[in-house]
Amino acid sequence: MALIRWYDRDLEPVGTFDWLQRQINDLFDFPRYPETQGLFDRRVSPAIDVIEHADSFTVECDLPGIDQKDIDISIASGVLTIKGEKRTEQKSEKRKVYKKETWEGNFQRTISLPSVVDADKVEASFSNGVLTVTLPKRDEDKDKRIELKSK
Repeated sequence: MALIRWYDRDLEPVGTFDWLQRQINDLFDFPRYPETQGLFDRRVSPAIDVIEHADSFTVECDLPGIDQKDIDISIASGVLTIKGEKRTEQKSEKRKVYKKETWEGNFQRTISLPSVVDADKVEASFSNGVLTVTLPKRDEDKDKRIELKSK
């Protein structure tokens, strides 16, 4: 008995969006293997996590192999945009690639922000290939505790 369901045609694991990805690939006639993937494939665009805290949101973006100077972060009209480029080594005649699963080239991720984000206080850091963007909430939008007074 298999613990993982497999898509027989390409031997790819079936996940939440895999069926939709295959349909989009078929619609636009993207090749399935090996180098080029589909329009919305996470293998050609970095993965992100958005986490809400009591006083802020945190966006974590995996950017392994990317230099800090190749990353551009901006906020406009309530949208966080992360752009960058993953550069590859120079190709040489002596180097022969047998299998390539990593992606390269330009990327862009956009995230709509809730209105409670204070865009003037946003901070970003980059460490060990992970970009972390901290989006603080405005003070007036944070939960406030109201003390109950007895008469």
